[in-house]
Amino acid sequence: MSRTRRLTAARLGPRDVLHVGSAGLRSRPVRVVLSALGIAIGIATMIAVVGISASSQAQLLRQLDALGTNMLVAKPGEGMFSGQEVKLPKDAVGMVGRIAGVEKAAGTGDLTSSVRRSEKIPEAETGGIAVKAATEGLLEVLRGGLASGTWLNAATGRYPSVVLGHVAAERLGITEPGRQVWIDDRYFTVIGVLDPLPLAPEIERSALVGWAGAERLLRFDGHPTTVYERSTDASVEDVQQLLAPTIDPQNPQNVSVGDPSSALKAKAATEGAFSTLLLGLGGIALLVGGVGVANTMIISVLERRHEIGLRRSLGATRGQIRIQFVTESLMLSGLGGLAGVGLGGAATGVYASTGGLPWVVPLWAVGGGFAATLAIGTVAGLYPAVRASRLSPTLALATA
Repeated sequence: MSRTRRLTAARLGPRDVLHVGSAGLRSRPVRVVLSALGIAIGIATMIAVVGISASSQAQLLRQLDALGTNMLVAKPGEGMFSGQEVKLPKDAVGMVGRIAGVEKAAGTGDLTSSVRRSEKIPEAETGGIAVKAATEGLLEVLRGGLASGTWLNAATGRYPSVVLGHVAAERLGITEPGRQVWIDDRYFTVIGVLDPLPLAPEIERSALVGWAGAERLLRFDGHPTTVYERSTDASVEDVQQLLAPTIDPQNPQNVSVGDPSSALKAKAATEGAFSTLLLGLGGIALLVGGVGVANTMIISVLERRHEIGLRRSLGATRGQIRIQFVTESLMLSGLGGLAGVGLGGAATGVYASTGGLPWVVPLWAVGGGFAATLAIGTVAGLYPAVRASRLSPTLALATA
């Protein structure tokens, strides 16, 4: 008695799936490029937004590492009565330097003088540049550098010499030492120009003269208006509590203590806040790209009815037809995702190089972005794949 042998559909291996899945892409390259473009734009936007934000944050953290977070600044606060003038003691810098944990201390004192390029410029036109007396250790405490020239010392600080902050030098049009500026009623020789100081922007906009020279030539009363100190990392909090009572034991409320690095730390912590909106826009572009992929796949199913009917009549199962079109959708989205990752990384690199930032593209952004494209490709290909698998072989061949 003969048995009827049941026919089974041939299984498709991974190479077969890739071959049949890429057949539609190879036959319509222009459509593939246009469809993948939407996905690429969405992923590129998301990668670029995350990369630029991460690069800016890395630059801020690099600055914090270089400048340190162990500097505190003490200034006169508000007096007990409104309008009361508060002055720090003349020996405030020395008192701060004797606090346990403090490594270095320095100070500046505000002067009423103005600085101008020459005496012919009206006194009211100061350009927003302040004149300050500075102690010799100020540059070391600020961890600053000189763009050119030298810093004030015991000798030059007694005579009409001045060091310009970075912004002050730009506003005065001075790029090198040896020039002269008019302060109060005489010319001072510029002996140095500072590098930018992110932790002390008030110094960048100042003309700095020696402490002794300011007392002798500019009627400085010797009271510091700002005291800067560097302490060990482990003692920053303790020093912060001791600064005000040390400077003014009787009225510690008259001394204001601040951490200049807190602004940079807050900026680094919130660098990605604005990026949320741009990430949303990138997500919308990615969604629009997914809709484009779905539309392309539906059109592909309508155009390839004959191919679908022929494969079904030769024994291809509905599952194999579904796998074919889902694979095609995945490959289409994957191509767009790869292009988007490349474009986003390149955009981040251009932005970083032009702004002097480190080039940082987080791996989670690359992996997450590419995974999102594959997920969208899968979803976009499901309906066209199911629709293709449900086509009757006879009807498909008859209407082709």
